[in-house]
Amino acid sequence: MFFELIAAVVAGVAVAGVAMGLRWISRGLLPKWIVPAAAGLGMLSYAIWSEYSWFERNVATQPAGVIVAWNNEQRSFWRPWSYYRPVVTRYSAVDTRTVQRHPSLPDQVMVDLLLAARWQPTARIKVLFDCAGGRRADLMGKDVEVAEDGTISGVTWTDLPPGDRLLDIACKRS
Repeated sequence: MFFELIAAVVAGVAVAGVAMGLRWISRGLLPKWIVPAAAGLGMLSYAIWSEYSWFERNVATQPAGVIVAWNNEQRSFWRPWSYYRPVVTRYSAVDTRTVQRHPSLPDQVMVDLLLAARWQPTARIKVLFDCAGGRRADLMGKDVEVAEDGTISGVTWTDLPPGDRLLDIACKRS
């Protein structure tokens, strides 16, 4: 976030410099207020570009095999342009490179789920999907135990609606 602030200031200074150059070329015919107005416009333009391109830039840095399943589009009054086109502020993705199946439980898939949000580090959690039962269990906590036969105890199962993207990606792409 600090680097984005520095980048916005640099963009403002650069556009203000262009406005100062235009004032000089026009021999002062352009009004003085054009310089700070150009600086503000440059900073605002950079901020809008940064917000709208964050999702694409972040997804582009993910390795092959990471598939985005869901993203959150947000509108807010302090971003009036977001009413025209919502801004993506977070997303979840399945890392299909980490798929694990136990031979005695082929309908259960364990994968890493990536949770990314703007201005926050990406979280990676292990998730178990029951492909046949249409449910999911997050493998976090001290009480989770894996037995020799592949059964997992100490988890809370959550039923998923039909057509859930996370479940589809984990079960069909593995």
